[in-house]
Amino acid sequence: MEYFNAFWVGGLICVAGQLLIDLTWLTPARIMVLYVTLGVALGALGLYGPLTEFAGAGATVPLSGFGWALSEGVREAVHEKGFLGVFTGGFTAGAAGIAAAVFFGYLAALVSRPREKG
Repeated sequence: MEYFNAFWVGGLICVAGQLLIDLTWLTPARIMVLYVTLGVALGALGLYGPLTEFAGAGATVPLSGFGWALSEGVREAVHEKGFLGVFTGGFTAGAAGIAAAVFFGYLAALVSRPREKG
């Protein structure tokens, strides 16, 4: 059941993004920012944590999950370090995801061959 919940929740998040691309004038970059900001806002309201417990990777893998992870990192760092945590918490929480994206992007660049589009 855990896989099923991850599948349908993650799928709904992706469907919402696709509908935003198809039915609005929002660019993909703005939709990405919207998703990260939405994850932060839902985390601040205490709504995204229960969603991640229910859906697992279906809620943590999309960009809204990245925003939630950043906000949780800031919340924990503020609790531990005070005001300085506002500046350090997001970096600490997002470091693993960003490092993985850079590493796998580099690997993809090594094994692929660039070419012109069109």
